[in-house]
Amino acid sequence: MAKRILSLFRNLFCKRDIEQALDDELRSTLEVLTQEKIEQGLSQAAARREALIEIGGIEQVKEGVRAVRAGHFVEGLARDIRYALRQLRRNRSFTAVAVLTLALGIGGTTAIFSVVNGILIQPLPYSHPARLVEVGLDLPGINQFNWPLSPLEYVTFREQSSTFEDIGLYYTGFGGNLYSANVTGFGRPEHVPALGVTDGVLSILEVTPLLGRSFTRADDEPGSPDTLMITYGYWRTKFGGDHSAIGKTIDIDGKPSTIIGVLPQRFRFLDMTDLGILLPLKTQSLRGYNYFAVARLKTGLTPAEANADAARMIPMEVDRPVEFFKEARVTPNVQPLKQYLIGDIGKVLWVLTGGIGLVLLIACANVASLLLVRVEGRQQELAIRAALGGSPGRIAGSLLLESLLLAVIGGALGLLFAYGGLRALVALAPSDLPRLNDIRIDGLVLLFTLSVTIVAGLLFGAMPALRYAGGRSGTGLREAGRSVSASRKRHRARNALVVVQVGLALVLLVSSGLMIRTFQALTHVQPGFTAPAQVETFHVHFPPEMIKAPERLLRMDHAILDNIAAIPDVSSAGFSGAVPMDAGAESDPVLVKDHVLQGQLPPARRSFWVSPSFFKTMGIPLLAGRDLAWDDLVNKRPVALVSENLAREYWQNPSDALGKQIGGSPKAWRQIVGVVGNVHDDGTSQEAPATVYWPITDSDDFLDTPAFALRSTRAGTESLMNEVRQAVSSVDSDLPLYQVHTLDYYYTKSMALTSFTLVMLALAGGMALILGIVGLYGVIAHSVSQRTHEIGVRMALGAQKNDVLKLVVNGGMYLTLIGVGVGVAGALGLTRFLSSLLYGVKPTDPLTFVVVSSILTGVALLACYIPARRATKADPIVALRYE
Repeated sequence: MAKRILSLFRNLFCKRDIEQALDDELRSTLEVLTQEKIEQGLSQAAARREALIEIGGIEQVKEGVRAVRAGHFVEGLARDIRYALRQLRRNRSFTAVAVLTLALGIGGTTAIFSVVNGILIQPLPYSHPARLVEVGLDLPGINQFNWPLSPLEYVTFREQSSTFEDIGLYYTGFGGNLYSANVTGFGRPEHVPALGVTDGVLSILEVTPLLGRSFTRADDEPGSPDTLMITYGYWRTKFGGDHSAIGKTIDIDGKPSTIIGVLPQRFRFLDMTDLGILLPLKTQSLRGYNYFAVARLKTGLTPAEANADAARMIPMEVDRPVEFFKEARVTPNVQPLKQYLIGDIGKVLWVLTGGIGLVLLIACANVASLLLVRVEGRQQELAIRAALGGSPGRIAGSLLLESLLLAVIGGALGLLFAYGGLRALVALAPSDLPRLNDIRIDGLVLLFTLSVTIVAGLLFGAMPALRYAGGRSGTGLREAGRSVSASRKRHRARNALVVVQVGLALVLLVSSGLMIRTFQALTHVQPGFTAPAQVETFHVHFPPEMIKAPERLLRMDHAILDNIAAIPDVSSAGFSGAVPMDAGAESDPVLVKDHVLQGQLPPARRSFWVSPSFFKTMGIPLLAGRDLAWDDLVNKRPVALVSENLAREYWQNPSDALGKQIGGSPKAWRQIVGVVGNVHDDGTSQEAPATVYWPITDSDDFLDTPAFALRSTRAGTESLMNEVRQAVSSVDSDLPLYQVHTLDYYYTKSMALTSFTLVMLALAGGMALILGIVGLYGVIAHSVSQRTHEIGVRMALGAQKNDVLKLVVNGGMYLTLIGVGVGVAGALGLTRFLSSLLYGVKPTDPLTFVVVSSILTGVALLACYIPARRATKADPIVALRYE
């Protein structure tokens, strides 16, 4: 056995001597050829220079030299591009893997940037959007912010402001109920989404009608004819695009109104995309804090200056009690219209952008690792190019050019991925995501994609170019043999890339894990109602003239309720001013008798106006006392119910709240007759607000737009809704239904943003895991192939298969554990940006870190085991002959 091994070593050393001799001979030959080529080139250049001097002088020589250099540069660049394309075609498997990896990273980044661009970057689609502001009120004394205006503030701001060029009110609905109108006289009654505006709104937005005219002050005067404007979509659908629609009269809520204008096709008011008609807000009908305001600043002024000016004007409202201003600490809230529209969604989008950016970095690291492996196999080619006179810069440039070509191809494919991914993103996004219709691939997105592509190409192409371009020709020729293992220095760069990939993947996986924990916590929160999928809800809008007869409204509501309750499979039914979680409830200061503090306003409480059986239908438990009765509504008894948390706030035990008195003012006390469970009206991620439930007869504003609810096992089916429509039309055939949803729709919608963030981070984490593990597998597999000779020697000297297995696996796990450590440190610093999106879990949750680290380590172990297992099956004799 020993003789056989010595013979093998002798043959090996003899072979190396022969290779060295051939190597020296080849180098000397190359040096001779190079010297001859240089001398020939110098003589030709000298001859050309003398000829040019004789023809045109030194200036022409300089110009000729510049032209020659430019021509040589272009010619050389074209030649390098052709050569790079041939290299990529020759290695199709490498090219396909690299391009696909880059396409995933660039495509995902482009898709997310398209969302960020459409929502956060692009200006609003109005003229001079930077001068548009939203005007509201803050009432910190009762913990209320972004309150709408009353007509009094509107008139004061319009007449006294020195910063507003103009200001207008708009009305989108009372509470969370969408402003709308019943259109009749065209067959089946139609419920059309509407917007109420004063005459200044369209001029502030600089909207020119496609046909007809806009509203004027004359349309707002008492006794003026009722007018309306229609949107382009409604004009095309209802009138077929007929120009004669101007001047026609249609019935709006039972009153004839004349069409005076058609809005342009691209008109969209804020984020309302389904508008049908615009109605003028008449000054004499304005009442309460129900209106939002949009204003245009004078040129050169800022929202901060407008805010100070509005604060100056608020004390001018002499009709308002001075005590109210002092106690509520009323202050204006003037903010850019775009900021008002976007809200806090920017935090989520920047988190997602950072996540997908990490995926792109992992993809670049993966491709850089592939390039390092590929360039190692090209050492002989690079050495020959250097020996033939190729400068290090020229070689580095050619390698970098190949990387840029890979990036361009990957970017082009990534743009296709982004187009498909963007459609999926829009489909998955919450329906109330602002500016959803502004998300598209436009010129700025294309420029971003090009920039990302170039930066990515330079990023992953720089390492192999800098590492190998300056290599000496002799070194490359000596080390080109496949039997020689790569040096530690050469492995160091690829190992560092693997550590980076594992670390970044861990950061994304931890972020995904935290969002999964958040979603699990939210699903375990009891919303306050039961079986929401079995509760069907819808709204009915009564014409305004019926508001003048509240008793008639109540009778009609009761009749509709009786008809619905008679439908088969309906176990209970009720109606209210709003549906839990639909953002329709109001918040108002509520006094508690014997707890009134002199000179201090009471805190605002969530307020619902409800009918009997509302709690039974919604599945809200009655904890103490009784429900409302129809006698309470008919006889207008001063009663109310409160939520458990409000009862405990004042009386510790829910039953102790019974018989106590609450009210909106000291002159309107009401007796608490019942205590019900808490309802998370703001979504399960928010604490349940302290709530008061008033009889719905106390609010005419909700009697004309009631939200009906019924509990049935057939909820959500068309057959049930057909029977419901018949039940409503039997009371009044001109009452269409709108906002038809199950209670589960609102419950799911309350978690839509969390679900969207979870899905996006999970996709990013999954991509990062796959790319990171593929990178680790590639490094280990290549290391095994490079160490075939070493492994053969070890096995020939008696090493067992388990020893080889441990050797390979330990090397891979060493890199993995370093990457996990780096990732944990990075996650501890970066996950704090998720804190505002988390619920029931901390950004440093130990369980999430441990589980994610374990999963990543386990998958990495599998990735190391596969090439290690392959190495143990190598035949020592074949391995020793491996080249």
